[in-house]
Amino acid sequence: MQKARLTKVIVLAAAGVISLSACAARDNSGSGGDASSAPQAAAPSAAANAADPAGDGKAQCAPTSIAYAGTINGANAALGQNILNGAKLAVDQHNKANAGCQVKLEQFDTEGTPDKAPGIVTQIVNTAGIIGVVGLPFSGESKAAGNIFNSAGLVTVTPSATNPSLSENGWKTFFRGLGNDNTQGPAAAKFMTGELGAKKVCVIQDDSDYGTGLATSTIKALGSAVSCQDKVKTKQTDFSAVVNKIKGDKPDAVFYSGYYQEAAPFAQQLNDAGVTAKFVGPDGVKDDEFVKGAGDAAKNAYFTCPCVPADQFTKFSDAYKAETGKDPGTYSPEAYDLATILLKGIDSGKKDRAGLLDFVKNYDGQGITKHFKWNDHGELSSTTVWTYKVENGKIVRNTEIK
Repeated sequence: MQKARLTKVIVLAAAGVISLSACAARDNSGSGGDASSAPQAAAPSAAANAADPAGDGKAQCAPTSIAYAGTINGANAALGQNILNGAKLAVDQHNKANAGCQVKLEQFDTEGTPDKAPGIVTQIVNTAGIIGVVGLPFSGESKAAGNIFNSAGLVTVTPSATNPSLSENGWKTFFRGLGNDNTQGPAAAKFMTGELGAKKVCVIQDDSDYGTGLATSTIKALGSAVSCQDKVKTKQTDFSAVVNKIKGDKPDAVFYSGYYQEAAPFAQQLNDAGVTAKFVGPDGVKDDEFVKGAGDAAKNAYFTCPCVPADQFTKFSDAYKAETGKDPGTYSPEAYDLATILLKGIDSGKKDRAGLLDFVKNYDGQGITKHFKWNDHGELSSTTVWTYKVENGKIVRNTEIK
């Protein structure tokens, strides 16, 4: 594994990020039409002060634990594994550089479900040695278990849970490392009506907290461009009724608000039925597993995501691939950044939950993906959204939404 000193990696500078209220798509096609011929967006500028989990190599601490909590083996597990591997890389780099401060990353599998997460989270908070958590990845499980973390005073930094209501529960331990769906929804709407030139959009949502929240935000932003709506269920495999409805509507784009497990067969069935509309999925769909499952239909797919393209971080990506044998996935860099923040707190002398919570609450620093500074609700002061597309069987960056 390479020892990564990330002070020179290519990152998104703080000056380049956008506010939560300013999401408008950049049209690189020049005509507002098909974005498949649009040039790649320019790489973000460098930030010389990106936090490095290795620190100065002089940290001293008693053996300490942080945890990853989220799906590892459940449905949509690939999204959780991306996050786990990003966090693990940060911890491994820290421990290799700091012999006097060894931090253990404990792993807890919630399977991403609201029914299982509370029991697993209770187990975590009852493990006294754990002083910080990377997770939970999904909005539904976060809603179900966030109060348990809060009651225990155990800080949690989520790289991917985007339902806006999560920060409105009064939890003092919840910190979101990306923009919420009040950012992504309007961004997705402007991408579809702007860069893709869609006049009619069908919005399909699953029954998860994530899917319903994002759909609400996107529908509101689309306004009169919404030509049809429908709902599907988690683990649904037959989408014929919804496909027929969409085929009759003849939209220019279909936005699927949910996860890749259902999105892949849904997109394939749309394609088989001859629906030629552009298929757009959010961050919950943006995974190689979608490309595999959707088959030929993936060629017509785009994604929106409040995540920065990992191909901008050469040293991070090389180190990640050396450790895992594969390229970083969605939210791997964000998990790396958030784990790094927890490690910096430990290195600064924080020994317990209260100390680490206070450290995160007052944190103000650059990561490889963005500048991290949270308001009183655990929301970042500024965020960004990117679009992606499938090209030669791979998900690649398309444009930054500004």
